[in-house]
Formats: sequence, structure tokens, C-alpha cells
Amino acid sequence: MNINTAAQGSKLTISLEGRLDTGSAPQLEGVLKEKLRGVTELELDFAQLAYISSAGLRVLLSAMKLMKKQGSMVVRNVNETVMEVFEITGFADMLTIE
Repeated sequence: MNINTAAQGSKLTISLEGRLDTGSAPQLEGVLKEKLRGVTELELDFAQLAYISSAGLRVLLSAMKLMKKQGSMVVRNVNETVMEVFEITGFADMLTIE
């Protein structure tokens, strides 16, 4: 999986490419721990994300809890496959998806 980050003031955009699964979730978790200090707007761009597993959902849940304390989080460009996972797991109701 490729993780691209772009910071602009207190806004951080993270674009994911590939699969967010057991193998790559720790990588995203590390990036979030490193980059979220002082961030009030987190945008996750899933335009190139092909798949998300329960390990990936766990990382999203953790980021969502942190961002509720310090700002907002939005997930953009979710494809049909990932959206289906969000709907089945109830994440579609918890996340802000645009």
C-alpha cells in the first residue's frame, strides 16, 4: 500500500493506494501517530483504495476517536467495494463520507 500525505496548515490529507489490511494497517497507524499532532482537519482520500479489512477499520476507528477530540475527519472518494464494507460494519453511520 502507498500512503501519501499533504499538510496545509492544520489540515492533513492522506491518500491511500492499494489494500488497507493486516499487513498495511500498522503502516497507516504509524503515519497517523506521527502526523496528527496539531491537526484539526483530517481528510482521508480513498480514490485509489481497493480494499479495506477489519484491521484497516480498527485504524480508522482509532483516528476517528482522536479527531473527535481535536477536530474533524472526513473520508472522500470511497469506491463501491469499500462502501459496502462500511455499510455492513456500521462504519457508514459513524464516518463522515463525501
